[in-house]
Amino acid sequence: MRDVYRGLAVVTVLAVATVTLVMLLPSRPDEVAARPVAAPSTVPTSSAPPSATPSASFSAEPSVSPSPVDSAAAAVPRATPTPGSSLAPGYTAMEALYADARVPKLPKKVARLKMTKPGRAVIKDARTGLVVPRLGKPWKAHRAAPFTSKQVLPLKRGSNQRGMLVTCPLPIEEQKSARDTALLAARWTLNHHPKGARIRWLVSQPIKRGWLLAYQVRYGKHVSRAAVVVLDGGMAKPGLAFVTVPESQRTRWRDITRVVSGVRVLG
Repeated sequence: MRDVYRGLAVVTVLAVATVTLVMLLPSRPDEVAARPVAAPSTVPTSSAPPSATPSASFSAEPSVSPSPVDSAAAAVPRATPTPGSSLAPGYTAMEALYADARVPKLPKKVARLKMTKPGRAVIKDARTGLVVPRLGKPWKAHRAAPFTSKQVLPLKRGSNQRGMLVTCPLPIEEQKSARDTALLAARWTLNHHPKGARIRWLVSQPIKRGWLLAYQVRYGKHVSRAAVVVLDGGMAKPGLAFVTVPESQRTRWRDITRVVSGVRVLG
């Protein structure tokens, strides 16, 4: 009887071992591939704030690197727009400038203005950090809004255009280059000239902490002369001084030189 019991025990052990081996071996080759893929070891770069960035443990697939073809396509710069051309979505402020037929490309060689000695009478604009000349008669101070300071010439009979000198914080997007910022500011000033106004460049030059542009503005059969000075006055945004005088008051065109020569940083 002992031999019989020993035989039964051996058979039982062999049967258990066989079942265990079968359970350990996959019955189909694709069962291993069906297991979850481990998450990547690093968190993908995200533009969301850190508190909103998802944890890497929630990712079931590793990040995919862009192909060389995709990278090359992304690196190709967009062509500079030409005046009158249409703009692709997401265009920049400078692309809008280049596409604006009212504003020609600034030539490489433009005249420089010979500065004059500034007068002692000034207006201090604390919001822009700028000081501008206080012009004598017939100029007079005027209600500034929406600017931060304003001086005007009296209206001539039969004309709705008159000279004005204003200051304000930069009303357009600041660029890396002071020259480009001044170009955008000059384009913005067309909002304060008659419809259809177009620019012709007269002067372009760097000044301490900024840039100066002087230009002619033509609208129909009439013209004005104007200038912008963009200057870092130490505020959150650069300051802008803008002066324009129509041809009907051309005897005051010389005041434009006085203005741009006298604009400086407060303090």
